[in-house]
Amino acid sequence: MTRAGVVWATVVVALIVLILLIVFFLQNQDTVRVQFLGLDGFVPLGLALFIAAVAGGVLVAVAGAVRILQLRMIARRAQRTPGPRRPGRSGKAG
Repeated sequence: MTRAGVVWATVVVALIVLILLIVFFLQNQDTVRVQFLGLDGFVPLGLALFIAAVAGGVLVAVAGAVRILQLRMIARRAQRTPGPRRPGRSGKAG
């Protein structure tokens, strides 16, 4: 697939997701009371659910990023320190 094809496919998928979000918001316009960390207010149900989903995604992304950083640090340490040499393996052919 060409770069232009990838861009068009991405645009189409993004538009479909956007349309689904708009439908979701239109179908969930009932106002609900939300209380969080001392804050209290009324918001549309669709917006409250969307915010909760985005917050969950952010938490997962942060946890994943922390784990990736941990693995990178472990890999760097492993590259810096040579491993134990095994007897009988000098690295020379013959």
